[in-house]
Amino acid sequence: MAKWITALSVALLVLAVVCPLSPPALADDDRVDLLLVLAADISRSVDEKKFKLQRDGYAAAIVEPRVVRAMTAGATGRIALCFLEWASDGEQIIIIDWTPVGSEAEAQAVSRRIREAPRAFIGRTSISAAIDYSMGVLARSPFAGTRRVIDVSGDGTNNSGRPVTLARDAAIAQGVTINGLAILSEVPLPTNPMHTHPPGGLTAYYESNVIGGPGAFVVEAQSFEAFGQLLISKLIKEIAAVIPAEAKRRAGNQGPQTPRHPLPLGPAYSLARIPG
Repeated sequence: MAKWITALSVALLVLAVVCPLSPPALADDDRVDLLLVLAADISRSVDEKKFKLQRDGYAAAIVEPRVVRAMTAGATGRIALCFLEWASDGEQIIIIDWTPVGSEAEAQAVSRRIREAPRAFIGRTSISAAIDYSMGVLARSPFAGTRRVIDVSGDGTNNSGRPVTLARDAAIAQGVTINGLAILSEVPLPTNPMHTHPPGGLTAYYESNVIGGPGAFVVEAQSFEAFGQLLISKLIKEIAAVIPAEAKRRAGNQGPQTPRHPLPLGPAYSLARIPG
């Protein structure tokens, strides 16, 4: 009897190894069409007026009827989003944790919470840390989406934390798309004009150093006043997976690569000296 039990145990063990149990199927409540991280720059170059314009832009865009229609038009009828703000390396805060949005009422609730949250930081500008932090946020999402997108908005170059291209490439390697919204400043920072006005322009900097992945694109807002309207069209494009023509022509950043307009390092660009 003991030998028979032992033989049966061995047989069951072999069967478990050769034919492992399938992982449990995802519940319908876990499925969404898109996991979207909205990552907003609140570094010191974003003064209180700009901060309010940016916050109001996000809050208004989330409830814009065309955006709501895009969020509800997919196979599951909803997306999951997380809204966070960032400044220096180590300065990131989640304003809206993972929340499913599949109705106007759910969008309104998210919008209210965005408007009500206080400002957390006035630091330097670490796009790289924002991307790294967003990757951690994506990894712990309780939802499963067919696409994962990090939407980075900002008004300056990376000047804190590790090189932004390393963070970008690590995200691309995990199948994540990073889109960008570059917010232009009319007047350069007096202490370091290259922060908001890098060689080739901020949009070109974002295109070459920040965005990447399938269908990645960057849009340009001429000012913080124009931010809200640009954000609406950008959200519609990335939620609906509509790739702008310029991204198709460019073929996007599909993997690790050498930036075309990397921020040069030297006395004027030293990461230790650049404010903002």
